[in-house]
Amino acid sequence: MQYIVTGGAGFIGSNTALRLLESGHKVVVLDNLSRAGSPRNLEWLQEAGGDLEFIRQDVRDFEGLRRALKPHCSAEVVLHFAAQVAVTTSVTDPRQDFEINALGTFNLLEALRAEQMEPTVLFTSSNKVYGKMAQQRVEEKPTRYQYADLPFGVDEASPLDFYSPYGCSKGTADQYVHDYARIYGMRTVVFRNSCIYGTRQFGIEDQGWLAWFIIAAVQGRPISIYGDGKQVRDVLFIDDLVEAMLRAVDHPEVTAGQVYNIGGGPSRVVSVWQEFGPMLEGLLGKPLPVTYHDWRPGDQKVYVSDIRKAGRELGWEPKVDVDEGVRRLFEWVGANREMFDS
Repeated sequence: MQYIVTGGAGFIGSNTALRLLESGHKVVVLDNLSRAGSPRNLEWLQEAGGDLEFIRQDVRDFEGLRRALKPHCSAEVVLHFAAQVAVTTSVTDPRQDFEINALGTFNLLEALRAEQMEPTVLFTSSNKVYGKMAQQRVEEKPTRYQYADLPFGVDEASPLDFYSPYGCSKGTADQYVHDYARIYGMRTVVFRNSCIYGTRQFGIEDQGWLAWFIIAAVQGRPISIYGDGKQVRDVLFIDDLVEAMLRAVDHPEVTAGQVYNIGGGPSRVVSVWQEFGPMLEGLLGKPLPVTYHDWRPGDQKVYVSDIRKAGRELGWEPKVDVDEGVRRLFEWVGANREMFDS
């Protein structure tokens, strides 16, 4: 099969592309290489071998996108990962955030229509489309917050509440992708991802917190905690996400037009510092000083995905537990320290 992967040199994209190449598929990577680490990820894919084609392309350029897609009209699957990924960056530059996330996604959908392509399209959305979830009661425990009334987490029927420019841009794209299945009959699937982490992730303070904390700890860089560190996320290792996505695009007769909340679920939950901090200090073998700052706009005290729909319809469940996934990422960062020297 032929796959087109936008943002294919990013964290999720490169891990997915490698899995596809190893399975013998043709992979066309579209990426503008603007994100830190993406040139290294592209080199890694090229060194891995397989039927890989790279096209340097920005999703904000509609005509360029059409030209890039035209030779690949027979592609069976498009995986759309190209994005601006940080809430804080969206607050600083909301226009760029909108143009990449909302307009870029719209450009892709329209380019596929213009070229009369009929692939299955999977879009990675975000849990931020649910906003701060102020309607949910939250309980404070010694090391974490937790939902008072959602034992399985947030399901796909929860009200949308786009909060922050990032939430608005991803939510807009999310709804366009979903609606193109209804209006134009496109085989589209939306994954509303929670916290995804793993190897090849060049996390920064503004995005990819779990990877960033590990990188900062290994490099001896300062660590800032925004809020009280009891914020809770369900975390999912990249290998488990890739498996879920490939199952979704392999069964469009089930998944077309559907939305799935994807994350580690209630069994893979950790608070961002009160619980993760001791884990990281244990791996590092020494205490880590941190500095606390005010909460950031739109930050959720708790977000945990209800992943039961994906379990029912995809036959999927996470395999990598938190301790194993964190250890694997810690070891990868330690073995590749030179990549983070900047």
